[in-house]
Amino acid sequence: QVQLVESGGGLVQAGGSLRLSCAASGSIFSIPAMGWYRQAPGKQRELVADITSGGSTNYADSVKGRFTIDRDNAKNTVYLQMNSLKPEDTAVYYCAADVRVTWFIKSSRYWGQGTQVTVSS
Repeated sequence: QVQLVESGGGLVQAGGSLRLSCAASGSIFSIPAMGWYRQAPGKQRELVADITSGGSTNYADSVKGRFTIDRDNAKNTVYLQMNSLKPEDTAVYYCAADVRVTWFIKSSRYWGQGTQVTVSS
């Protein structure tokens, strides 16, 4: 019923920037929260940043001051602007959204397929 499609990943040199996008589509009533997670090889998936429908944001300490999350509620899209990228930012980045579908009152977590971000030294 709901799908999330990420875009914007790629290869970039250390110090460079990338902008990730994630668009949600389907039978959506509302999306109380959207966010980005990442998973590096051999490591657990971790929260990078999230944002509520009201605009409240939260960032991992490792990206604070470098990454910015925002969303366009009208387009059901969330963005992650990544600046001053470091090799340790290399990971698969996953979009996540807590979505309330039109036919059910409670929200459920949906995940995108992920987009690879590789930062070279």
